[in-house]
Amino acid sequence: MKVLLEHPDEKVGSGSHSHEHGGIFGMNTELVFALICGTLLGAGALAGKLGLIDRLPLILYVSAYVFGGWFTTKEAITNLRQKRFEIDTLMLFAAVGAASMGAWAEGALLLFLFSLGHSLESYAMGRAKKAIEALAKLAPATAIVRRSDGTQEMPVDLVVPGDVVIVRPNDRLPADGFVVVGFSSINQAPVTGESVPVDKKPVASAALARSKPDAVDAASKVFAGTINGENLIEIEVTRRSTESTLARVIKMVSEAEVRKSPTQRFTDRFQRIFVPLILLLVAGLVFAGIFLDEPFRDSFYRAMAVLVAASPCALAIATPSAILSGIARAARGGVLIKGGAPLEELGSLSAMAFDKTGTLTEGRPRITDVVPVGGTKIEDLLTVAISVESMSDHPLAVAIVRDGEEMIGTRSKPQATNVRNLVGRGVQAELDGQQVWIGKVEMFGADGIPSLTEPALEAVERLRQSGRTTMIVRRGDRDLGAIGLLDTPREGVKEALQELKQMGIERMIMISGDHRRVAEAVAKQVGLDEAWGDLMPDDKVQAIKNLRITSKVAMVGDGVNDAPAMANSSVGIAMGAAGSDVALETADIALMGDDIRQLPFAVGLSRHTKSIIRQNLFVSLGIVAILVPSTMMGLSIGAAVAIHEGSTLLVVFNALRLLGYRRST
Repeated sequence: MKVLLEHPDEKVGSGSHSHEHGGIFGMNTELVFALICGTLLGAGALAGKLGLIDRLPLILYVSAYVFGGWFTTKEAITNLRQKRFEIDTLMLFAAVGAASMGAWAEGALLLFLFSLGHSLESYAMGRAKKAIEALAKLAPATAIVRRSDGTQEMPVDLVVPGDVVIVRPNDRLPADGFVVVGFSSINQAPVTGESVPVDKKPVASAALARSKPDAVDAASKVFAGTINGENLIEIEVTRRSTESTLARVIKMVSEAEVRKSPTQRFTDRFQRIFVPLILLLVAGLVFAGIFLDEPFRDSFYRAMAVLVAASPCALAIATPSAILSGIARAARGGVLIKGGAPLEELGSLSAMAFDKTGTLTEGRPRITDVVPVGGTKIEDLLTVAISVESMSDHPLAVAIVRDGEEMIGTRSKPQATNVRNLVGRGVQAELDGQQVWIGKVEMFGADGIPSLTEPALEAVERLRQSGRTTMIVRRGDRDLGAIGLLDTPREGVKEALQELKQMGIERMIMISGDHRRVAEAVAKQVGLDEAWGDLMPDDKVQAIKNLRITSKVAMVGDGVNDAPAMANSSVGIAMGAAGSDVALETADIALMGDDIRQLPFAVGLSRHTKSIIRQNLFVSLGIVAILVPSTMMGLSIGAAVAIHEGSTLLVVFNALRLLGYRRST
């Protein structure tokens, strides 16, 4: 509840002015003081009616001033020292003005209702903040660590990467890591929002997982704050507690709380114009008696009433309370929204562009075809491919290594050197002194790389006709053959896309680096009408820019290869962000789980938040529009304060409804 004249760029409602005062009664001190003020006010009125000791009502009213104005005065003094002019100061002036006219009862009523409203508002806003703070309490304070000298329980702050932590049945996991011993089901809802526990198993190679922790399969990766099932497991820690996925989410949500939305920026601009105008109006009303031939007392009283009525408390808190509640609700549902701007933008989208691999598909492709050419043996082709691709953590590389070793075994292979990633095209390396290229057909015949032979091109064409993602393997001047891979659509992707269409997302396009036929085959499977293939990363950026000419568009991807396209979209949305540092950093909105069905939830929540904001603005501006002329026509200060504080509480409690948001489907 803040009006800033000297510092218009400060965050309104960001927590710097929370009224969460401590004192003799703890955090409830302001509420207790407000109730004492109300009791004294009532006692003073009763003493006056009963005609008791002459000065007793005045003594009770003055005492009510002390309790009702205690925190208001402290705030006003602090703000004036910092050259800030806020609502507390306006209310204090109005109360002092009432006392100067001998209207002690009305002044005490003003302070009572104002302090009561503040304390109740603090409680209501505290509920939204506690929904965020509750995330911090998910991770346990201690962990059972197995070290060379045995097991010991220690604070999680002392657990370091490489430590092995024992997690008992039904305990919360203390750190991020991967499973090394035991099988269990883990409830990941606190971090990813997944409603069903996820089965976990030990990694195949702890050494490989240790060297590439971000590439660990989801079936072995675990997060701090999640809940173990019925079996004991041991996990190797990959991050300190302060760097865990949960800790980073909490930090980002807290930072998002003060990032302003377009509506917040509009209300800030409105207040910078509105407040000085009201102050000029009040100054004019103070001296209205000169022209209206009325006592100064009446003019001054009317001016104080208008001052109270026009103070835009409800307007200042209307949008921040809704944004805070919306972000907190999203975080509980496994969706990280980085501020009010993406929260509002998401609800006004008309188009969405989707990456294929890892977004619409599982991101775990399988080798379906191995087509050698020029007399090459399948074993030789796969040996070269595995040697080079084992140096990469790209989903296609992981699939080639995993499935290739299943086909030919894990026999010793030559070590690839000088591995170089050719972004969006493939990889180049040296193997036993010879150059090796593995990648898309478009990589060959460009940038000094010789074109493919006719047999290799025929193999590629056959694989593409059947909708396969195709990788060519060349060693030296020989084309060894082609490897065909197929990725399966995600579970529930078709239903999620259909739901988005029903919600009014008019255009949904798959943009992919794969060949157009492969992209179209996958698009048909998932229910998309448009698929754009053969796109390099720069092409994806240009595609998003073209879409933005006519639409507000979101880019949905994994946050890694799609980061440039995300940065150029209206809203960048990353899938499976809980397992990706890059996705957490680059996306405006991060779906923590690998479930695309979280996307309709996020869009629905955004639209509900926008609806709540509109309702709050209508109430806050409507009340001011009614109260200002009403007080000028004679409405009392007491009535103005009651309606004023009532509207403020109304918009806050209306915003808190977002904490209970549920998807309609």
